[in-house]
Amino acid sequence: MTVTSTETVAEFAARARRWLTENMPAIDPENPPFSVRAEQQSWDRAKELQRKLYAGGFAGICFPREYGGLGLDYAFQKAFNTECRFFEMPLILNTPSFTICSATILDVGSEQQKRDRISAAIRGDEILCQLLSEPSGGSDLAGVITRAEKVGDKWIINGAKTWSTSAFAADYGLMLARTDWTVPKHEGLTMFLVPLNAPGITMRRITEVNGNEEFCEEFFDGLELGEDAVVGAVNDGWTVASRQLHHERRAVGGGSEFASGTGAENASEMPPNHVAIATATGQADDPRVQDLAGRALVRRIVKEQLIDHVGASIADGSLPPNAGTLIRLMHAETTELEVDTALAIAGTSGVIDDGSGLSDIGVRYLSRQTGSLGGGTSEMARNVIGERILGFPREPAADRGVPFNQVKRSRG
Repeated sequence: MTVTSTETVAEFAARARRWLTENMPAIDPENPPFSVRAEQQSWDRAKELQRKLYAGGFAGICFPREYGGLGLDYAFQKAFNTECRFFEMPLILNTPSFTICSATILDVGSEQQKRDRISAAIRGDEILCQLLSEPSGGSDLAGVITRAEKVGDKWIINGAKTWSTSAFAADYGLMLARTDWTVPKHEGLTMFLVPLNAPGITMRRITEVNGNEEFCEEFFDGLELGEDAVVGAVNDGWTVASRQLHHERRAVGGGSEFASGTGAENASEMPPNHVAIATATGQADDPRVQDLAGRALVRRIVKEQLIDHVGASIADGSLPPNAGTLIRLMHAETTELEVDTALAIAGTSGVIDDGSGLSDIGVRYLSRQTGSLGGGTSEMARNVIGERILGFPREPAADRGVPFNQVKRSRG
């Protein structure tokens, strides 16, 4: 997966620093420009910046050379991440396009899929997304009912997906569908690589409680795909989905080697400045407020250390790949604590526009749960940790081993 470099990490970082200074827009990392995922112009700008990175030889640092990357170790990517903090980067391309979708294709895709899709993403020509969740599926990813039927040399897809992150801006999506209803639910699934401009796809934006329209829902009516759209093997889609979830949990927690740049891509990802909030509300000297702020800061520091520890432990084999779920869970709990703490310090100023500029905290609070849902719920993450890392017994499941067409499902 890596190649020998004639450069040391320090030499690579110095060269990156010079190139970034000469070619990328400078920013203040404490007050960066933010991308709005719901706006097409954000994605157009990200593609433009990604093309600059590719032309300069700093794109896809940890992806293999044969698929458009540099084939370097994670140490080089981390060094680049440190240098690029002071420059505008196409951060919204990291998740899900690079850290989840491209990483999954790298693991289980065909040679042609790797050469076509990963290379196009690294060049800044294409964006990838996930088409996994379904309107009636909840957190049971293996319970998908979107149907794929083989007719001649074509697959015909009918069904629906929802909560697809930034699908409106994507060119291809990884879609899980059911191809065999006579076997247990995990055994009759197949992953497909879907061109989102194909006939038979209707896409709609979803408006969230905070007004955001980043997510989409898709309806498939007689969508036709060729045999080359299958990712992995027919009826082995759960293997692909498992790798995808592995990468998603690492990405959500900030522990993926395929992320290029680690800054906040939008305001809701910037850690709240609890000291500034306390000062603005006249509570900077309040011991109770200082304790709240200190707790949140310590948790943030521990999270960063956990990312490094888990990443290194997975790499050396002392922890299994599923240990990435630890990062995902820690990220969710840290985000919730930080947002809760910000609102607790701000008080009524966080929910009423009193001219202090703190009312955005209340808006951010509306979406505090997103970290607990992405990549599966936190409850599911605890199950993964318990069963697959700690070796606890699996929870009982009424549908385990039952052919999917015999499983009782709600029709409401």
